[in-house]
This record gives sequence, structure tokens and C-alpha cells, in this order.
Amino acid sequence: MKVEIYSDVVCPWCYIGHARFARAVERYRAKGGEVEVEFRPFQLMPDAESTGELTRVWGAKKFGGAERAAQMFERVRGVAAEDGLVLDFDHAIHANTFDAHRLIQLAVEQGKGEEALYALFRAHFTDGLDVGSREVLAKLAADIGVEADLDGADGAAAVQEQLARARALGVSSVPLFLFEGQFAVSGAQPEDTLLAALEEVAERTGQSPAARAVKAAKAAQGGADACDDEGYCAV
Repeated sequence: MKVEIYSDVVCPWCYIGHARFARAVERYRAKGGEVEVEFRPFQLMPDAESTGELTRVWGAKKFGGAERAAQMFERVRGVAAEDGLVLDFDHAIHANTFDAHRLIQLAVEQGKGEEALYALFRAHFTDGLDVGSREVLAKLAADIGVEADLDGADGAAAVQEQLARARALGVSSVPLFLFEGQFAVSGAQPEDTLLAALEEVAERTGQSPAARAVKAAKAAQGGADACDDEGYCAV
């Protein structure tokens, strides 16, 4: 089963959603299921400028004051902590994420997409690094062993193409999990919900372990048949 996950590296619910989905996939595979995960880019704020502004300062302007922003950040921080994730909004830096998505794209091509994705989540939410800085991104790429010339055009066309596809599909909030190109689950759903989605799609598309076993038996007999796009997602 192919699952495409649309997300942005400065989206806290995306970080949480990815972590939950990874655990759901482990449980699904333990039951004999097969999953191929593809990471798709989405920019919550494509016009954001990477000026080094702290996220809490940006949030105060975006969400109607420092107190309101702090309450929102504290809520998502608490949810993330329950999933074992550390979100430090006091030091997180507001950034444009296009180059970060280029790094993920290049990492995917080199077989290290998941490593790059989680390295960027940690860099932004835990380490207080500017993921809009090409210098920071170059250091992250070197740390995970990815060759990336972000001062050039490497990966840019592929990311632009995927962003255009997201717009064409009508993606407006992330994370969004697209199963087999036809079934979608939106938001950082609970792990059990994501596992249930995997199992349901497998049944609908004839990819469950049981369905595959039946098809294999028929073949042996010669009769085989067939988050919002203006800010943080739902903070």
C-alpha cells in the first residue's frame, strides 16, 4: 500500500502525526501488512520570510497577542509531550520552508528521506535552529550524509511540482495522509485511528494479508483475479 503524507516541517501537528503514523505502520507491518510511505511537501506559509524572528514573537502577532499564542503553543506542546516529542516554542524560529523541502527531496532520492524529515523537525522544534537558513540546512545534510547543493537549484523543480500537485488536490491543511491516491485522513489522528485506516484501506483494495493469501492461492491454481494554509495546522 502506498501512503503519501503531506506535511510541513514547522507544523507541530505534522511532527506529532508523523510520529503516530510511524508507530501505526510498525503495528500494521507486524501483522503482515506492507506499506510504502512517500513524503510530500506542503508550505503552510509560502510567503514567510526567514529573518530569524522567534516563533513566539510571530505567534503573538498572528494569534492576537502573546498570552493567546502562549496558550495555543502550550496546548500543542503538552500533546506532543504525551507522544514523547519535545517542542520548544520559546526558541523555535519562524522560517520559510521551501529549502527544507528541497533537502527532504534530495534525501529521498538518496534513500534518507525519513532521516532528513525527522532531523528537520528536531532542528526546528527542539534545537531552535533556523530551518530557513541554507547554512543550517547544509550542516543538517552533512550530519545525515546527504549530498545537497542548496545554493543551486537541486531539488527545486521536484518540490515545485509536488507543491502544485498539492494545490491541485485541494490540500489546505496538514498533516494529510493519502492512501493509494484515493482515501484521505486529515490531521494528527490517534495511533489506533491511523492503524484502523491502514487496515480498512487494505481491505477495500484487496491488500490485507488475508486477501493477498487468497489471491496467491488462486494464482497457484491458475485462476487469480483481481493543516490551515495560513498558519499552523489546527494549533
